[in-house]
Amino acid sequence: MNSFPKWDCCCLHSLPCHGDETKRWAGGGYDFPHRALYGERDAFLVTIRFLLLSLAKPGESVYFTPMIQLGVNIDHVATLRQARQTYEPDPVWAAAQAQLAGADGITVHLREDRRHIQDRDVLGIMQMCHVKLNLEMAATEEMLGFACEVKPSLAMLVPEGRHEITTEGGLDVAGQVSDLSVCVNRLSDAGITASAFIDAQEDQIRAAKRAGFSVCEIHTGPYAHAFHTFNQDLKHPRVLGELEKVGAAGRLIQELGMKFNAGHALNYLNVQPIAQLPGICELHIGHAIISRAIFAGLGAAVAEMKRLISDAGRH
Repeated sequence: MNSFPKWDCCCLHSLPCHGDETKRWAGGGYDFPHRALYGERDAFLVTIRFLLLSLAKPGESVYFTPMIQLGVNIDHVATLRQARQTYEPDPVWAAAQAQLAGADGITVHLREDRRHIQDRDVLGIMQMCHVKLNLEMAATEEMLGFACEVKPSLAMLVPEGRHEITTEGGLDVAGQVSDLSVCVNRLSDAGITASAFIDAQEDQIRAAKRAGFSVCEIHTGPYAHAFHTFNQDLKHPRVLGELEKVGAAGRLIQELGMKFNAGHALNYLNVQPIAQLPGICELHIGHAIISRAIFAGLGAAVAEMKRLISDAGRH
C-alpha cells in the first residue's frame, strides 16, 4: 500500500473545470484540482475528497486541513558559524535535530553572497534528512543550475538584495512574468515544485498563476510587525487588517488552484492566527525558533512551535 504523506491533505476546493487539470465527480457534479496542484493521489485520499465534496453545496469551497506543516529555517545556525568562519555549529546537524523534533521540512536560503548557508550545507541536508527541503533562492542562472542539480522538493523564488539584512518583501512576479515562467519551467522539468514568495496582493497572486507557479508563500512580515507594534493586540484594526490581507490572499491562491503557504517574522506569539486561516498548508519559520533554541534547545523549540501550530489548526 502506498504511504499517505501528511502534506497530501492540505486543502481541497470545488473549482471551475480547467481541462485536464481537474476531474469531475459524476455523482455530485463538483470539480476539484487534479494533476496541476497535487499530482496523482492515493486512492484513499481521493475517496476522502469525494466524501467531503458530497457534503458541500454547489459552488461552495471545502477546506480539509488535518495537519499544517512546519518548515524550519536553519539559516541562522549558519550565520553563527560564518561569524567566525569556522566549522561549527553545523546546519546539517541542526536540520537532523529539527527533523527528530517533528519538523515536516527544512528551509534554507542559499544567497548569492553565501552570507550564511553554503553549497555544502544544502548537499549535506539532502543526504542526511528524510523530510522535504525547501530551497529559497534568487531567480538567477547560477541558482537555477544548482537547484536542478541537487533537486530539492521545493524551490521558492525570492527577491534578493546584497545590502538587506533579511528578505524585505515579496517577489515582483507581476513585473517579470515571462522571465519567471522560464524559471518555473526549468524547475518543473527537473521535477522540482516551484513556489513564489509574494506579498498579499491580488496582482502578484494572479501573476504567479500565469507564470506557472503551483505554490504561493504569502509574506507575513507586515502582519507580524503590526502585531508587535500594537502590543500584540489581535483586536487592533491594523493587526486585523493585515491578518485579513493574508487570509484574502490565501483564498484567492486556492481559488486559482495553487497551494497556500505563509511565512516571515512569525514567532511563538503571533503564529496561531495565521495557522487558523482556512486552507493553509505550510508555515516556514526560522529566526524565532533558532532564537528560542539558544535558551531551550533546538528540539524543544521546534516541538513547541509544532504544538502551537497543531493546536491552532484544531480550532
